Order: sequence, then structure tokens, then C-alpha cells
Amino acid sequence: MPEQAAGRFVRMFLSKSFGYALRSILYLVLAHDENKRIQLSEIAGKLNIPRHFLGKVMKRLAKEGVLLSQKGPMGGFIINGQTLQTPLIKIAMITGESAHFDSCVLRLKKCNSQQPCPLHQQALQIRDKWLDLLSSVTVSDLYKKDQADFIKSIANI
Repeated sequence: MPEQAAGRFVRMFLSKSFGYALRSILYLVLAHDENKRIQLSEIAGKLNIPRHFLGKVMKRLAKEGVLLSQKGPMGGFIINGQTLQTPLIKIAMITGESAHFDSCVLRLKKCNSQQPCPLHQQALQIRDKWLDLLSSVTVSDLYKKDQADFIKSIANI
């Protein structure tokens, strides 16, 4: 499979919302200062993410307790005591990924255990491994403080 096509295929597994959420969380972890909240505009600018779309994602993360947020001129976002222990599956559920976990890999409407598509059983095995991976990896597992170019790597710069 050509490299460009493979890249598009991999991006099918998780949405932009998930990527934006995870990159923003990692940015906040790296920028963590207990007294300083990071403004949405800074996060969007540094990570090259559309501000309006990121605002919706960040609001959901705060509502679900992954981050803390505060409105106003001294407001912004900051990590909390649970952020680093958050499993990726929780971020996936917050960003709506879980809806895709139960859909047919071939996008057939009548695919289920009673009427399986030709790839149903193989896809279930892959899905279960994928869910196990997302459940076992936390934000802390992805955090690499000693990597000098980490912000650049999550910002796709």
C-alpha cells in the first residue's frame, strides 16, 4: 500500500476530534504550571487547530472531568489530578469514537452476530484488541517530558 494511502487508512480509526483532544491534553500537560491556565486561543494557535472546533472539544473534556476550565480574562484550561491517569478509551468516548466501535467494518446496515458480513468475526477480533489497547494506555503513557521536540510533533509542524 503506498505510504500516502496508508496514512489515510490509519486516520480512519480515530477522528479529528479525538486527535485534537489528545494533542490539547498533551500540550496542557507539557505546559503545566499550577497557577497558570492556558487560553483556548494559545492552544489552538500552537497546535494549529481551528479555534471554534477546539472550543467544543475542550468544553466536553472539562465537563467530563479530564481537564479544569475557568471563564474570564484569567481563565483557560489546566490539567487536574485525574488527567494523567485518563485512559485513551475515555477520551475516545468523550469525542464520540465509541459509536464507530459497533458499526460494520464494511458499512453494511444488516451486519450483526445473527447476520454477519464476510469480515464480521475478523473485525470483532481486531476491534477487541483495539479497545484493549485504548483501555490500557493512559495520557501519562504518552507524555514524554524529556523529548525536546514533543510540542512540534503533536502540533504537526
